[in-house]
Amino acid sequence: MQNIVPMTRPALELRTGQHLALTPQLQQSIRLLQLSTLDLQAEIDQALADNPMLERSEERADTDAHPERETTLDDEPAREAETRADEMPGAGGVYPDDRADGPDTARSETLREHLLAQLGLTRAGRRDAALVGLLIDELDENGYLGSPLEEILQWLPPEAEADLDELRAALTLLQSFDPPGIGARDMAECLVLQLRNPDLSRLREAADPAVLACARRLCADHLPLLAAGNLARLREALRCDEATARAAHALIRRLDPRPGRAWTVPAADYAVPDVIVRKTRQGWQAVLNGAAVPRLQVNGLYAQLLGNQRESSHAGLHAQLQQARWMIRNVEQRFDTILRVAQVIVARQSAFFSEGPGAMRPLILKDVAGELGLHESTISRATTQKYMLTPFGTLELKRFFGTGVATDAGEVASATAVQAFIRQLVADEDRRKPLSDNQITQRLADRGIVIARRTVAKYREALRIAPASLRKAHAAR
Repeated sequence: MQNIVPMTRPALELRTGQHLALTPQLQQSIRLLQLSTLDLQAEIDQALADNPMLERSEERADTDAHPERETTLDDEPAREAETRADEMPGAGGVYPDDRADGPDTARSETLREHLLAQLGLTRAGRRDAALVGLLIDELDENGYLGSPLEEILQWLPPEAEADLDELRAALTLLQSFDPPGIGARDMAECLVLQLRNPDLSRLREAADPAVLACARRLCADHLPLLAAGNLARLREALRCDEATARAAHALIRRLDPRPGRAWTVPAADYAVPDVIVRKTRQGWQAVLNGAAVPRLQVNGLYAQLLGNQRESSHAGLHAQLQQARWMIRNVEQRFDTILRVAQVIVARQSAFFSEGPGAMRPLILKDVAGELGLHESTISRATTQKYMLTPFGTLELKRFFGTGVATDAGEVASATAVQAFIRQLVADEDRRKPLSDNQITQRLADRGIVIARRTVAKYREALRIAPASLRKAHAAR
């Protein structure tokens, strides 16, 4: 008896669904929220130059939309709106100043423009090019990728159907661009990228394969040993002779740990507060800095003339009109998001504004995101390179976030408050006998803050405070 297998008939099936691509307006919205106020002004200046449909409004901002400005803003904070970054509390460090020399080191072409020009010469498809462009916008002033790929992936809507492998491929393409080391996620990767295809005319030590291999291993796995200056342990870890180790060290010293700094604009040395905090009868309140908010509008005459014309006859102008509206809407949304985030921060950290950094409370992105109904990645973007003018100086919004550290009294101190204690201890120490991490740990324990020595070391490094041995060496000079 034979089994009869039923035949399947081919059929067509139509399904409806939504698919959201990385549209220009979506990319612009993400990019504008990430930009600092100074970078935003440059972006707007370029848009004004390129798009005749967009113009600045000469009218003053409407205070009816923000009535609290009348009771909290005066001329004094406006005069303080531009503050030198090196005058901000905590901006100074124990390390010597290693910034660019001055205006002569800046280039007229921005790093973003330099990278996008190279992207245009590749054969990347539109989707891949859009992802690379998204990563370019995420680079900081030193050329490092500012956020993990996993976090960047979360910023994209699910409908975009992007995955981590696509972002990794986009990052690989970006890391092949000039300058070498661009798009690195940390210093080790930055240096390794520069040693991938070294320029032998500039890095002559790389001509020796043994030295090059030793330098690559050192950068990938042993940078902490190099920073500590323990050459004996370094040679043991690298399993190479002293001459090779020294040549590898000399090679690494020729590399640039900040490949994007050649494109840094000198104006970045200034921090323009996006938000101003003042004390009112109702308590501490945050309002937008009116001097930092651009006032944009669509050119009324052009818009009226286009309204009487068929769209097909002036497609280019209609497209520019739409782009102008996107820019205005996205700029307004950017500042609205920043203000909402700042208001939550002020409400959660009211003790700081009255008592100072030592009164900072634990606060994480998830807390603010939950209260505002936004994604944590949005809060991250809204607080990166955004500044708040407070009674204690101009501070980045990121400074108000920190995890909690338990105390003997059963309370919780924020990591920021602990860092403030560490900074004060180092500032008051005897320069000839600087405090070790163990001694700082004990001093904190005396205040009821019990944390591990390695945690103290982590906070000290975050404050850009050198180890006790280096601080002592600097004091002896």
